[in-house]
Amino acid sequence: MRTFLILFRKELRSYLYNPFGWVIIAAVALANGVGISTSMKGFIDTPSQYSLVFATFHAPVFWFWFLFIFPLITMRSFAEEERSGTLETLLTAPVGTGHVVLSKYFAAFVFYILIWIPTLLQFHIFGWITDMPEGWTPGDIIGTYTILLLMGAAFTAVGCLASALTSSQIIAGLLALCLLMLLFFFGYIPVIWGGSFRGVGIFRYISCQDHLAFFAKGFLDSRPFVYYGSLAATLLVLTYHVVDYRRWKR
Repeated sequence: MRTFLILFRKELRSYLYNPFGWVIIAAVALANGVGISTSMKGFIDTPSQYSLVFATFHAPVFWFWFLFIFPLITMRSFAEEERSGTLETLLTAPVGTGHVVLSKYFAAFVFYILIWIPTLLQFHIFGWITDMPEGWTPGDIIGTYTILLLMGAAFTAVGCLASALTSSQIIAGLLALCLLMLLFFFGYIPVIWGGSFRGVGIFRYISCQDHLAFFAKGFLDSRPFVYYGSLAATLLVLTYHVVDYRRWKR
């Protein structure tokens, strides 16, 4: 545990002491602020039964920048250290491969959690500035940020695996983005082909769009917990074997 904590603190500092990390936080806050403003304007033009939180995160533009978060925060995890040769030094040190993989994963995931703190404040600012009732309920916030954390846990693991497969940050980022877009596309298959074909239930089960829409209404469902938890665990095991293969190959 002590070895893991040392490596974890080192990896987390690499995000917080790097200007690029703060650029990501600012970019997400800006994108979410634009989404909130757009949703508020939409409420003025056309009243809606849904909350401000649902409208903000259900907009198609949300997915455009959301999926880019994970390649940005994970592409350096293993690829940069492999390119610079520091991964070889780390793997030959008296630390386990599992410590290396988990420290990098949890550092990226904790940084991902920190990214959303400013966005949570943005929803409260609406009520503070306008002195009007907030356009959402606590259930909407809890549900939405719960599913964002669940998706983040799995999608961060996708990025770590992509970074472990190559020594190029650019290739790692593109590979992670392609894998995430593939997962995103699976959720649209029932929409494109209809809901009458065999196996449609599987695609609805893994649809991140449906998960976000359901949780953003203030509901909770145990199935996404199982799905994203299992997906994250499976990808981390694959990442472990990829990194361990490199370790013994040397």
